[in-house]
Order: sequence, then C-alpha cells, then structure tokens
Amino acid sequence: MKGVIFDYDGTLHESIRIYAPAFHRAYEYLVEKGHAPQREWSASEIGRWLGYSSRDMWNEFMPGLDEETVQHCSAMIGEAMLELTACGKARLYEGSLDTLELLKNRGYRLIFLSNCKTSYMNAHIKAFKLDRYFEGFYCTQQYDFAPKHEIFSNILSEHPSVYAVAGDRFQDMEIAKKHHLLSVGCTYGYGEPHELEDADFRISDIRELVDILR
Repeated sequence: MKGVIFDYDGTLHESIRIYAPAFHRAYEYLVEKGHAPQREWSASEIGRWLGYSSRDMWNEFMPGLDEETVQHCSAMIGEAMLELTACGKARLYEGSLDTLELLKNRGYRLIFLSNCKTSYMNAHIKAFKLDRYFEGFYCTQQYDFAPKHEIFSNILSEHPSVYAVAGDRFQDMEIAKKHHLLSVGCTYGYGEPHELEDADFRISDIRELVDILR
C-alpha cells in the first residue's frame, strides 16, 4: 500500500487567515507590557512562522523573552486561532478536500502530520471532517514538539506503507531526506524558495499532487 504524509498549514490549510489576527493580538500584548516596540507586520513576515512548532517559533522570534511571557503569548495565539476556527474563519486551499478524497478513493493511506498543538488539530478535524480522509493524525505536541522526521518512525510502525511527503517547509523536506521518501514541495505555502530546493517535485496547487502520484 502507498501512502502520503501531509503537512497541514500552508499545504492544505490557508492558515494565515487565522494566524495573522492571532499573532497581532499577542504582539499588541507584548507592546503593552514593554517587551516589544510598536510596529506594523506584513502578512509575509507573519507567515514566516507558520510551520514552526510553538517552541521553535518563540526561540527564533524573541529568544530573550522570559518563559512565563512566552507561555502566555503562545496560549493567547492558540486560543485566538481556536476561536476563529470555531466561528468559521478558517479556510482550506481550494481543491484540498477534493484531492484528499481522490487519493483515498485510489487506495492511498493518508496521514496528517503537523507542527501544531493537539487542541488545534482536533478543532480542524471537527471543522473540516478530516477524519473522513485521514487514517492517522499526528501533531508535534503529542511528542513534546520533537522534529517531524523523528515522529515519522512512529507513523511507519503504526501505519506501515511506502510514503511520499507533501509540505511547504523545510521540516517536511527533512522527513523525506532522512527517510529516503518521495518529496513534494508546495510552493504556494509559507516556506522560502530555498526550503524546497531538494524536493523531488514542486507544485503550485494542491490538485497537482494527484497527477504526480499517479
């Protein structure tokens, strides 16, 4: 049986729609508390952090920030994204569900693997009925935010298959490189071009994945 490991944010989910307002809420808190200067943020600047685990995002974004404030802001972002998802603001890329359905109907084993929190993953499973398509759901919080390439070993033992990986960030390409898997880089997501240089294929629309796997 063949399978596909799917990243979520920037691959299936156009997450900037809910992440940007959540980020702005947390940044305003940092400004109010004197931790950061007032400034404007572009969508591309904010989108840079999509695909990172919460821990890695804060380590790179504000490495000197105290742990209590990091935890507070991280929770603030997470809660805002859950609120926006619950009120219908989250959007998948056009063709995402059709692509998942086509691949499942062709006998592919589909696995969800995201650098996200469990509550976020569960909210999106509910919002988009993702359990109709995916056989397994994995998020890095379940593994203390371990790298995705380490979590893949668990996936392989629990859902044996010959896998391809589809994602928009270097963390996704790293899975493929370390485990010698076919890699598909999603150029429409939030990664920089160099992150997908080693991808076996690059696509500008999720629906292109169907022909590549054919």
